[in-house]
Amino acid sequence: MKIKFEKKYLCLGLTAFAVIAASICFYYLVFHGDRFSAQVDAFFKVISPVMYGIIFAYLMTPLVNGIERQLLIPIFSRNGKSITVKQKKYMRMLSVILTILLVGYLIYGFFSILIPNIMKSVKSISYQFPYYVQNLTNWSTKFLADNPDIEKMVINFLDTYSEEFTNYLNNSIVPQMETLVKHVSLSLISVFKVLWNFIIGVVISIYVLFSKENFAGQAKKLAFALFSTKTANQVIKDIRFTSDTFIGFIGGKIIDSIIIGFICFACTSILNMPYALLVSVIVGVTNIIPFFGPYLGAVPSAVLILMVNPLKCVYFIIFILILQQVDGNLIGPKILGQSTGLSGFWVIFSITIFGGFMGVFGMIIGVPLFAVFYAFSRRITNHLLEKKGLPQETGKYLNVKYIDEGDVFVPKEEIKNTLFKMNKRKSAAPSEKGKNSTEGEQKR
Repeated sequence: MKIKFEKKYLCLGLTAFAVIAASICFYYLVFHGDRFSAQVDAFFKVISPVMYGIIFAYLMTPLVNGIERQLLIPIFSRNGKSITVKQKKYMRMLSVILTILLVGYLIYGFFSILIPNIMKSVKSISYQFPYYVQNLTNWSTKFLADNPDIEKMVINFLDTYSEEFTNYLNNSIVPQMETLVKHVSLSLISVFKVLWNFIIGVVISIYVLFSKENFAGQAKKLAFALFSTKTANQVIKDIRFTSDTFIGFIGGKIIDSIIIGFICFACTSILNMPYALLVSVIVGVTNIIPFFGPYLGAVPSAVLILMVNPLKCVYFIIFILILQQVDGNLIGPKILGQSTGLSGFWVIFSITIFGGFMGVFGMIIGVPLFAVFYAFSRRITNHLLEKKGLPQETGKYLNVKYIDEGDVFVPKEEIKNTLFKMNKRKSAAPSEKGKNSTEGEQKR
């Protein structure tokens, strides 16, 4: 005996199951959020090598494509020969190998120059730290002696808070030194784990780069299988927009930070600033973080210079302010262009929100991620307004108090079509008149 399933009851059953499952997940998330967070962290720790591999492959894809198009395709297709499937495999293998070698050589060259100089700077700071402290003390003593009012304020401040600081140091910092050492040891173990995941991620990225077109084709096939053709086309378009936004912003920001680091090193060397290379690396690396990055890098750099020469610290702060103005108004817009399309407020908003949830990594990806969310929200809003027959331009709502239901807003395209038809009729009118007069003359 065949059992007949009613489609209506099957849909109701699936809907009921989905509602119950969602309710259980919501309850668990609200009342057992710490366990849920621990499970999510454990899951991401397990798949972190795969995530690293996908991210590395995603970042290296433009370089692989550029090597193939600019170097290998002209070589393999010389004399007008068509490229065979076997040759395409060789091209991909060569492009991936060249990309890995180029990126590895750049990273090795960067750290081979950077690490010895940083070690030299750190050793110099540790050896000469007592001299720097004495130099800073002498300068501050002379400055306070020349300004009695400021000296009085500083003495009152120290008298007020010195005892509280001593108690805090003895009761809070010193007892936690053992815990701090334990955390440092665990951090070193975590660093080795990250390095191991990094190595596995590089291996995975090679496999992803070899078959990236195949993976993209499978994703498109899945989209067309799950959604309607129109929806699938829109999903693919949105993914391309997201990819272009991320690649455009992050790639441009890295190039911008490298340029800022070189300019900072050249200028600090000319001005004979102490620890020019170390300071330039700090300024260049922190410049990757939008808006707040330059100031985050300027603070520790200024402290380093302050310990050596307080007057040069003032020069350095003035130089950083000028450099950031040049970067914000000249270099940055030339490289980044309108890759995000966000105003200054939304940039600060996205950095603050994503930085609070995800730390430094969130501050880096927050701007392009929010730019994608902002673009999708704007498109949905414009679509809903279009369905209601309302204008999509923000400027038309600046002085609107309310909209009556009887108000009619004519879309721009309809106005253009109407004007085009009117102009066409006017241009056609004289010819009709001329035609009638010609026919009259012929009759006469």
